[in-house]
Amino acid sequence: MVENIYPAGTIVFAMNNPSQRLVVRRYVKRVYYCIIQQQLGQKELVFYKRELGSDTALPAAVE
Repeated sequence: MVENIYPAGTIVFAMNNPSQRLVVRRYVKRVYYCIIQQQLGQKELVFYKRELGSDTALPAAVE
């Protein structure tokens, strides 16, 4: 089971604000720490995996 599906540097978006792009900075204990893409000097935002989405298609699960 893979927990970290968004490695550091991945561009993602928050489900509640899909127009705002975020950059994943790190992943610690099932929590993603992200920053807003255009505001790299700002504080980190914290998200769980279920709160994030990505434009890239994820590989299908192997059964």
